[in-house]
Amino acid sequence: MTDDGAGGQGRRPGGADESGAGHGDAVPARPDGEAVGSAPPTPLDPTFAPRLEAGVSSVVLGQGPAVRCAVAAFLAGGHILLEDVPGVGKTLFAKALARVIGGSFGRVQGTSDLLPTDLTGVSVFDPEQRQWNFERGPLFHSVVLVDELNRATPRTQSALLEAMAEQQITADGVTYPLPDPFLVIATQNPQGDLGTFPLVGGQRDRFMVSLSLGLPGRDTELELVAGAGGVRALDAVETAATSLDWPALRTAIDGLYAAPEVLAYAVDLVGAIRAVLGGWTPSTRATLDLVAFAKAHALVVGRGYVTPDDVQLGAVPVLSHRIIDATRSDLGAARALVQDAVQNGSVPPTRPAYRW
Repeated sequence: MTDDGAGGQGRRPGGADESGAGHGDAVPARPDGEAVGSAPPTPLDPTFAPRLEAGVSSVVLGQGPAVRCAVAAFLAGGHILLEDVPGVGKTLFAKALARVIGGSFGRVQGTSDLLPTDLTGVSVFDPEQRQWNFERGPLFHSVVLVDELNRATPRTQSALLEAMAEQQITADGVTYPLPDPFLVIATQNPQGDLGTFPLVGGQRDRFMVSLSLGLPGRDTELELVAGAGGVRALDAVETAATSLDWPALRTAIDGLYAAPEVLAYAVDLVGAIRAVLGGWTPSTRATLDLVAFAKAHALVVGRGYVTPDDVQLGAVPVLSHRIIDATRSDLGAARALVQDAVQNGSVPPTRPAYRW
């Protein structure tokens, strides 16, 4: 996995490790003096998020950083844009995530003749009952993979917007709720390929993260050809949650403590990128998504509070695809620009300075 896919580390504040625990650091406290604690404030099994991550990683080998980013984005209620070459496991990745959350899986292949109703569904007349019945489309699955989204026309691409933003679709004047949880994973061909329709900024902004799996290393590829992971491992994946877990999970993530300095760090990081690009992007939605991702990442690593590390780990995957217009459709340049902002920005002190 390259830094492009999962986001760079940037400057590590206070020598903290990936979980945010620096040597000799004290547990942070809320402004009222109550200790935040090291475990997430949730009634769920504390092994839930790690089991979610481990289930996907048992199928998609050698992609730990990307899997962790994807799981954090999903837990935060976001959607995922995979920008990669064919044959690196994008479909398998989506199927594994659907299996581990206990939801259904639907797949749509993007083509120039794909219609919006091919995603949402269509009303069909029943001559026996003499009435119109709505036949639901693939968007009614829990996890929907839209393969090669930028081969579909802008009209069809726009059919995803209501589903992604409001978790519902409207057909023939009737609004239908979508499953809970609901996740869209879309893949893209490289920009500039023949027969593609680039996503506009407003559409890219609906995806919380953009990831690249990349080719596995030699050792991982040896494991794959020897029979480890892959399609054969998919049937062995156990469901980590039921539908009853999700309301409690969202409450837990919303309740994770983020110190004012950490929130200011996220806002200032986005502001620094806006200053470089002329002040018009990334959007406010991007800032909100960055904080939501940071909270979900803290839950994944087993903390009940957010550190600057969580913000740094989310910066590249959350922000890069939103500024691609400013880098002339060069995702690599966009990722490098965000990484430079992370490395050159001022990082707030790490714990125990989160006490007030």
